Amino acid sequence: MENSPQYVIEMLHITKEFPGIRANDDITLQLKKGEIHALLGENGAGKSTLMSVLFGLYQPEGGEIRKNGVRVEINDPNDATALNIGMVHQHFKLVDVFTVLDNIILGAETTKMGFIQKKEARRKVEALSEKYGLRVDLDARVEDITVGMQQRVEILKMLYRDNEILIFDEPTAVLTPQEIEELMETMREFSREGKSILFISHKLNEIMAVADRVTVLRKGRCIGTVNTCDTDKQELSNMMVGRPVQLEVVKDEAKPAEEVLRVEHLSVPSHIHRRNAVNDVSFSVRAGEILCIAGIDGNGQTELIHGLTGLDKSSSGSVTLCGQDISRANIQRRGLNMSHIPEDRHKHGLVLDFTLEQNIVLQRYKEPRFQRGGFIKADAVRDYAEQLIEQYDVRSGQGPVTVARSMSGGNQQKAIIARELDRDKPLIVAVQPTRGLDVGAIEYIHKQLVSERDRGKAILLVSLELDEVMSLSDRILVMYEGEIVGEFDPTKISVSELGLYMAGARRAAKEGEEA
Repeated sequence: MENSPQYVIEMLHITKEFPGIRANDDITLQLKKGEIHALLGENGAGKSTLMSVLFGLYQPEGGEIRKNGVRVEINDPNDATALNIGMVHQHFKLVDVFTVLDNIILGAETTKMGFIQKKEARRKVEALSEKYGLRVDLDARVEDITVGMQQRVEILKMLYRDNEILIFDEPTAVLTPQEIEELMETMREFSREGKSILFISHKLNEIMAVADRVTVLRKGRCIGTVNTCDTDKQELSNMMVGRPVQLEVVKDEAKPAEEVLRVEHLSVPSHIHRRNAVNDVSFSVRAGEILCIAGIDGNGQTELIHGLTGLDKSSSGSVTLCGQDISRANIQRRGLNMSHIPEDRHKHGLVLDFTLEQNIVLQRYKEPRFQRGGFIKADAVRDYAEQLIEQYDVRSGQGPVTVARSMSGGNQQKAIIARELDRDKPLIVAVQPTRGLDVGAIEYIHKQLVSERDRGKAILLVSLELDEVMSLSDRILVMYEGEIVGEFDPTKISVSELGLYMAGARRAAKEGEEA
């Protein structure tokens, strides 16, 4: 292959293996200076693995890496940082109990006579935050800020180290439409400044909007590299999945029946401020409908779901599920009639050091089907796990005995969705169910949710994806600053108008008030 200094980074014939799986199989990727280069592929296609090789987190079994035409050895992230390579990981590498500022400067502290120069660091971070529109509260603890805010912290960490080659691993998975647009503009700004960007994404709209070139991976192999100006979303999705993909949700009109969930005047305290994160919220969900709560991240959706599912205590109001008041019930009792696909799959969805099969029976192992006399029936668990793994196409190196931590983010998500939908409960609470999934998996999950709705399930969906909100929901509630500011029919409102309600620029009139 031609060795040309026009490429700032070349990954040539990279091969990386894990037990039972070849994650990268002879992949070549070339990044030009100042370009935004997208890496597209299904969950488990090897995208994050390839970027982790470039960042020094993994050592490849074969191939070489060149920077500006010169071969380099990257044995760990410190080597990568020394080569001005930075990475924003899909699952953030932040210390929860540290402040935002401490996380940004961690490992790159400026010291004078052994003392960290925090004032100097603060000034630099504030300047970067202002320049790129990445507003953060530098004194907040990471465990108290939203996922979208944590994303900004990761980007600032990279900028603080003056990195020139920026790797973004699924950077928009946790952002709102407005934040995504801001990030896209930030990436364009980086590109104009001569920084080179590798951008892992499943979202075809974003790739078409921001990337110069796209390299497509499928099952660990490179399918090809194309210029975005010479392709379209359908062709990219076909390259990625290997078959034509239906990009639109197809569903009949909803036929709502009896009320399944009623929430009345619910308030949930905030962990960060003294005021409530959820303030006097009331709504209901009926069997046979998908009710979506839309809003910009950090407007109380997380706390609302935590209040409903028992992860947090509410300060006032009531929650009634299938005619039973569950406001004071413990988390196990609440789960009797409710499936919950959580927002944070690592914190609330999986036990990461358990195997895939253990995670799949996490809430069901006490059933007679899976235990006798207090002893787990290993064969029954294995058979059940294998059935769900096949049905939902959950990919992993060692099948049911794969440790959850070692799986790709998208496959972890598919495992949670498989477990929760198969529990067959009257209410499904789905928080960003397609976060981090590829178009093929999104198509499947959307079909599953519509099918569950048509079987008479009540579905409460929380999504930051406006396309998903508009295409999947039968009714939309918009949350802004902890309150419901409007209820809408998705067939009668535009995306831009919905965005105004989400940003707080518009509010629906309450009864008795003039519009």
